[in-house]
Amino acid sequence: MLLKLWARFTRPYMVLVAGVVVFQLISTIATLYLPSLNAKIIDQGVSRGDTDYIWRTGGLMLAVAFGQVISAVIAVYLGSKTAMALGRDIRRSVFRKVSSFSAKEVNEFGAATLITRGTNDVQQVQMVTLMGLNFMVTTPIMCIGGIIMALREDASLSWLVWVSVAALLVVVGGLVWRLMPLFRAMQGKLDTVNGVLREQITGMRVVRAFTREPFETDRFTAANQDITTVSLKIGNLFVLMFPVIMVLLHLATAAVLWFGGHRIDEGSMQVGSLTAFLQYLLQILTAVMMGTFMAMMIPRASIAADRIGQVLAVEPSMRRTESSALSAERATGVVDFQNVTFAYPGAEAPVLSDLTFTARPGQTTAIIGSTGSGKTTLLSLLPRLHDADAGRVLIDGVPVQEIGREDLKRIVSLVPQKPYLFSGTVASNLRFGQQDATDAELWEALETAQGADFVRAKAKGLDEPISQGGTNVSGGQRQRLCIARTLVMKPRVYLFDDSFSALDVTTDANLRRALAATTQDATVIIVAQRVSSIRDADQILVLDKGQIVGRGTHAELLADNPTYQEIVESQMSAEEAA
Repeated sequence: MLLKLWARFTRPYMVLVAGVVVFQLISTIATLYLPSLNAKIIDQGVSRGDTDYIWRTGGLMLAVAFGQVISAVIAVYLGSKTAMALGRDIRRSVFRKVSSFSAKEVNEFGAATLITRGTNDVQQVQMVTLMGLNFMVTTPIMCIGGIIMALREDASLSWLVWVSVAALLVVVGGLVWRLMPLFRAMQGKLDTVNGVLREQITGMRVVRAFTREPFETDRFTAANQDITTVSLKIGNLFVLMFPVIMVLLHLATAAVLWFGGHRIDEGSMQVGSLTAFLQYLLQILTAVMMGTFMAMMIPRASIAADRIGQVLAVEPSMRRTESSALSAERATGVVDFQNVTFAYPGAEAPVLSDLTFTARPGQTTAIIGSTGSGKTTLLSLLPRLHDADAGRVLIDGVPVQEIGREDLKRIVSLVPQKPYLFSGTVASNLRFGQQDATDAELWEALETAQGADFVRAKAKGLDEPISQGGTNVSGGQRQRLCIARTLVMKPRVYLFDDSFSALDVTTDANLRRALAATTQDATVIIVAQRVSSIRDADQILVLDKGQIVGRGTHAELLADNPTYQEIVESQMSAEEAA
């Protein structure tokens, strides 16, 4: 998968990769040429006392060394630029793929692992790419070229090269074999730590409310200890690797000096040649060490690439529509559910079964029912957070699957059950779905949502900062800002999923009166828990176990629907309801 990922994402940067290869080639050849020049200075210049030869050859060495440095710097620069661009492109692809997921795919993976795959896993691939671009030419040419140049100096000592390289390869192979399962386990443990930490931060208020800090601390400690244990095992192997390699280097150096010294004593080898041979051997072993370091990174990067590939390979269960069969400008907002059935993956029974109803512009359709009856799921089918398993969901007679994403966004707008604001300002949050909205339109939406007063009370008004999730405003303020965000879009279909639960009775009543005037030409569908908030609806649907068990006005349902009567009686007396 790592090779597939490289082939897919490095294609636009082949010119940069070619530049890396060229300049690394120049740098490596220059590096291989230097020990030979050094040997000539010693054997032909110093031994003969030829000062002119020393100056000429020394000057050539300086020029070669300067060229080697310049080429190496350019190669590293081009390699870094390619690797960083590759990481950027992979992160962008992962983000776009995850953005196209339905709730089904997100739940299958889990938020924590998707975050890890889009950040840490991409970083692992990016780093191994950087190392690979820096070493892909240097390492093999340094090894092969070093062996050739060493044999030119003295072929009889070549067995030292083979023994040293073979010993290093055995050490590296053993370490890589041990590291593969550890790296795979480490990425999984990282997912767990991210999941626990994310859950604890998101649910901090609940944790404190139930004084569960000690339990949650122990839970995080256990997850943290798991990843620490795996990291220590990996660290122990790395700690073992470098001393072993250094011992091999020193033993190789000692062996060259020992056997080379005997050959010099016999007159079979010159001092310069021995020096050059030793430098070539060190270059070969250094190249093997670089390859070793690269090999240590490849297992973890391969596992990370597999995890990224799993995300990129997923085909979203919801098909995206390129062309739109209904434009936002022509939409009137007639909503039809025709025999709609929906079940969550792995569920024993459908959440919604054979639902049929119509919601028209200028009318308010309210949905009420017990917890788990499918109210929120029903609303999620209109903006295509899910797709129905059977039946059809239509707007103006057009299935929502055939309406383009942009058009559907402008036709349908949802205020979710759990209001969520993004980090930024009040204005940036209100313009979330309508970027070109004017300040006047923002204030108009805030007036309708009963949020203008508290925004004006802020020091910076519309430019007041909002924390991620809207944690620096109260629940009621957050809810009103989310309602205002939907009003700014001016859709044809308004969906309110229990969106008034955090409001006091007075604010609730004022908001509903203002909404009635603003949404009089649109289709309004409201999910509610309180009967008092939907008694004036034009149509009330009563859900029970995913089925519509009653429909009509408040008075009609109160007269002849047992399920609705039970709901009413649980909240108020029948006399008060009437």
